[in-house]
Amino acid sequence: MKSKYNLTAEQNIFLAKRNLVDYIYNSAKLEGCNVTFPETQTILEGINIGSVTLDDIQTILNLRDAWRFVLSDITAAFDLAYICRVNEYVSRNESLQWGALRTGQVGISGTDYKPPIPDSAAVAAELERIDKIESSTERAITFFLWACRAQLFWDGNKRTSTVCANKILIAAGAGILTVRGAHMLEFNKRLLEWYNSGDRSVIDHWLYENCIDGIT
Repeated sequence: MKSKYNLTAEQNIFLAKRNLVDYIYNSAKLEGCNVTFPETQTILEGINIGSVTLDDIQTILNLRDAWRFVLSDITAAFDLAYICRVNEYVSRNESLQWGALRTGQVGISGTDYKPPIPDSAAVAAELERIDKIESSTERAITFFLWACRAQLFWDGNKRTSTVCANKILIAAGAGILTVRGAHMLEFNKRLLEWYNSGDRSVIDHWLYENCIDGIT
């Protein structure tokens, strides 16, 4: 899977910062937040909106803080501790416990698939395997899909997986992973197929073609 974009890390950071409201809005909508783009922009400017629930405001501000953490040091080591830190930002005040691997069974809405309780040693081993993938774009998509299906945390798994996948992409100058409104229905369908079957081919190349943003 060849990278679609070949930017410097500085160019990719510029891209992320320039379109950050858009990326946060897309992630919030993917989680079912009932917000518009202007509302998202206003919340990120520090103004609360009476028509937006406190839970949705929390989700948006948490995403902002997670992105700030990633962009503050794009060269930081990418390991389990880093991923837990991203989840700590993403699911703060929303989850049973944030920033730590879940210790109990969870289900995923819309599928009978039951992800096993994560084991830190097995997670670390999988991260090592993913890190050996040569293409940064393939590595980011592989991590994203694996982490979504593994459900490493009690909550915020898609958001954590997206932000972490973007850490991989930005560090390599390979663009941004984001699911825009026009693609959300198809994305959700394919993600459920991935959960049910464990067959990555139902979604990985579709993500590559439709959900990698960049500068030509």
